[in-house]
Amino acid sequence: MKKIIVFISLLVMSKSFSQEPLKYLALGDSYTIGEQVTKEDSWPFQLTSYLNTNSFAVEDPEIIAVTGWRTDELQDSIAVQDYKANQFDLVSLLIGVNNQYQKKPFKQFKKEFEELLQTAISLSAHDEKGVFIVGIPDYSLSKFARDEKLKRVSSRLKRYNRYIQKMSQRYGVAFYPLQKLSKPLHKDQDMLAEDLLHPSGEQYRVWVDSFKDRVVEQLNNL
Repeated sequence: MKKIIVFISLLVMSKSFSQEPLKYLALGDSYTIGEQVTKEDSWPFQLTSYLNTNSFAVEDPEIIAVTGWRTDELQDSIAVQDYKANQFDLVSLLIGVNNQYQKKPFKQFKKEFEELLQTAISLSAHDEKGVFIVGIPDYSLSKFARDEKLKRVSSRLKRYNRYIQKMSQRYGVAFYPLQKLSKPLHKDQDMLAEDLLHPSGEQYRVWVDSFKDRVVEQLNNL
């Protein structure tokens, strides 16, 4: 019996080590690239680090994100990349806060977000099973929002996040909401970067803690 167990263990280990590392593409804006924090403190890198310590070999994430991007700007950037269908094992999407902040038409956001989700699914080697959406965080309690006297931020972001969740359900894609989690964190200066608007690495850690085990479950089901 011992010999059989050892043989099986070696077989599993051999298979694990022979597998190619997973490829991860993170699509988004300042929240994805980690404005004002180190690359390692951004949430895609923190998530990748966690996955690598939990029996998954994952390459450093490829990030397509720039501070201030709206959905249309993310689309334009993806369009000039030399990506092929099914190129990545895992694809994440977090976008929309700048559509809201810049007061762009919600109808435009709806159309472009759905198109971006379709693109994300097409880039995943596992279709919708290899994709997850992170909801838009709530910056309404940050010092920046208070100083700028931004009104009704939370209610407007709820509208965006409701639509995002609706699209996740329509396409069968995992959705990890952040609005309720992030709103009170934006009152805590330790949870913010130097601009007192964007999250610190510590806040990104809290985000990752809220969905990292669900991503593990996703990968186990691929």
